[in-house]
Amino acid sequence: MRKALVTVAALALLSACSRGPKPQPIDSASLNNPPQTTAANQPPAGQPGSPASYPNAPQQPYAAQQPPSGPASAMSNQAPAPPPPILIPAGTPVRVRLEQTVDTRRNRTGDRFEATLISPVEVDGQVILPRGTPFEGHVTQSSASGHLKGRAILGVELDAFRLNGVSYPVVTSIDDRVSGRHRKRNWILIGGGGGLGATIGAIAGGPAGALIGAGAGAGAGTAGAYFTGKKNVAIPAETALTFRLRREVSVSGA
Repeated sequence: MRKALVTVAALALLSACSRGPKPQPIDSASLNNPPQTTAANQPPAGQPGSPASYPNAPQQPYAAQQPPSGPASAMSNQAPAPPPPILIPAGTPVRVRLEQTVDTRRNRTGDRFEATLISPVEVDGQVILPRGTPFEGHVTQSSASGHLKGRAILGVELDAFRLNGVSYPVVTSIDDRVSGRHRKRNWILIGGGGGLGATIGAIAGGPAGALIGAGAGAGAGTAGAYFTGKKNVAIPAETALTFRLRREVSVSGA
């Protein structure tokens, strides 16, 4: 009887063990590719296993230490802006030397001439136009006098200067030259001719000859005044002339 009970108990124990969980097979791919750690499954900072809990671990560089990129870096590679232009104010004197003779006998209105700066032009103590700067100008008026009346007139002004290969237009004052009057010279020629004729006539024919000689002498004096009395005005080469700017001039900065 006891032997039968032991046999039944052993069979019941074997039946219970056979109904337990079965062992799962091992995946070889999971052994070769361990799971990656992501930000979602990382432990909080300060907790064991977080990057901050390891002071000797290498740190990522700050974004501020990285080289800039985008529009800011493109602007830094651009060339510097040119300096602003310099203004030579109106009223500034410009002293030049003529390179050729200009006169009413040969030159006409509109004729060109050349000149050279002999005194540097400064603005606030800075030399803007050095000595030797080339200028050019034109004759504004050229008219000789009449044979017995009127005056000869000659006018010139500057038009431009050249600096560093660039031509800059200018507007300056006009230098006018006017000849003297004819009156004194005509009186000497005409009156003197009449007196000389009267003297010669008096010697040759008495009082009547004097009258005739005076008229003839006056006529000869008038003719001499007519043919020799035309006046001209000339400005010789190497003459120094001073003009003044009537408008300001903008010169590119150096």
